[in-house]
Amino acid sequence: MTTEEIHTHIWIDPARCGGRPCIRGHRIWVSMVLDLFADGLTPQEIIAGHYPQITVADIHACIAYGSAMSHERFVAVALEPVA
Repeated sequence: MTTEEIHTHIWIDPARCGGRPCIRGHRIWVSMVLDLFADGLTPQEIIAGHYPQITVADIHACIAYGSAMSHERFVAVALEPVA
């Protein structure tokens, strides 16, 4: 997904949701969608059980946004001991 495609689904408005990235037109944080996806829910389950107002394309944009952010940010992960 290109940056332009991501921007059609994701927005950041400093006046809404504390400036957190959200699905465009909604107050649904990208991080909330990614948390559900990380918990093992499918896009269809996320839509049916939590956010019926969004689309699969919105969820794909959340994943693409998270991926793009991982190229720019560091998340501390415990190292496995070397055997």
